[in-house]
Amino acid sequence: MSGKELFATTLPVAPLKIAALESCSELAEKVNAHLVEFRKSRTVGVASELHFNGYFDDSFLVKTSCVRFGSGEAKGIVKESIRGTDLYVMVDVGNYSLTYTVCGHENHMSPDDHYQDLKRIIAASTAGAHRVTVIMPFLYEGRQHKRTKRESLDCALALEELVDMGVSNIITFDAHDPRVVNAIPLHGFDNFTPAYQFIKAILHKVPDLHIDSNHLMIISPDEGAMNRAVYFANVLGVDMGMFYKRRDYSVIVNGKNPIVEHEFLGNNVEGKDVIVIDDMISSGESMLDVAKELKKRKANRIFVCTTFGLFTDGLAKFDEYYEKGYISYVVTTNLTYRSDELLSRPYYIEADMSKFLAMIIDSLNHDIGIGNVLEPTKKIQILLEQYEKQIKETL
Repeated sequence: MSGKELFATTLPVAPLKIAALESCSELAEKVNAHLVEFRKSRTVGVASELHFNGYFDDSFLVKTSCVRFGSGEAKGIVKESIRGTDLYVMVDVGNYSLTYTVCGHENHMSPDDHYQDLKRIIAASTAGAHRVTVIMPFLYEGRQHKRTKRESLDCALALEELVDMGVSNIITFDAHDPRVVNAIPLHGFDNFTPAYQFIKAILHKVPDLHIDSNHLMIISPDEGAMNRAVYFANVLGVDMGMFYKRRDYSVIVNGKNPIVEHEFLGNNVEGKDVIVIDDMISSGESMLDVAKELKKRKANRIFVCTTFGLFTDGLAKFDEYYEKGYISYVVTTNLTYRSDELLSRPYYIEADMSKFLAMIIDSLNHDIGIGNVLEPTKKIQILLEQYEKQIKETL
């Protein structure tokens, strides 16, 4: 059964509403616009108006705010009734651009602040909403997902806390380690990847990319990104390689063990375009080192693709590597905050996730199996066929 048929033959769980925190307001506006467009172009068929109450609204956004006192304390406010609704609460815990005042001092909001505000909105909603789903693209404390010493398991604690508050499902993207779902095995946890959006964004920007084993190669910057690289290589029908990070475990610098050297495992990259794929750019040190090593091996253009571009050490190093020709493009999604400086860079490409996220919300609201509706492999194959056709037409 096609996606259109599934929507036509299923009823919404409850009227749809989206409560977007300020950290995620820009993305939520785009998602909302897609949802309105989806539903206004859809014929609901024989179902009664009662079952589709609010289905064709001009907006599904709910007004919320987190008001702060002079001491820095806060409270969450939902400014309209959400009783009986299927509520989706969106938050970007990585948005450091927002500030608040504590006793006259300006503080930038940290992931802890955003997470606390998320709980405030949930606390103001769970008593009335029919169902609450949290959309947290960048998973809070996702990098602190396992215990190797006497350490706190912050991500697991956060997930347990959210489900204890009444959250039915948690949606995230490219979790650093998806096995963190083991913390809440009896509750919903959906982890999506932006494979299709990455390829679409690159092909739209670069019209002369040849997708075959002679011209393109997928690279994993470390062993942790292997699954992503394997999928990309298989769906594109090209070779892949990986780097192994040799670290100095006797030293800790900025909370991590420094990389001593990158060892490469894979076929010859000389003359080939290369896509380096990972879940995030934090400082960017690892990605830039990999790009430099690939250039030493005479790779052609280098595309850096990551779901989340945090750039915690700024853009100066990326600017330098772009000018030296080590990198050609940096592709990230719009799932987390990106500075105006990044958006203005000539090497930056955005992979827009708003339509994909709207499809996820629409499917969940109808209780449709997401895997059947949003399988990326077939969409990528269709995209590649269209791209190859365009290339042949221009020759």
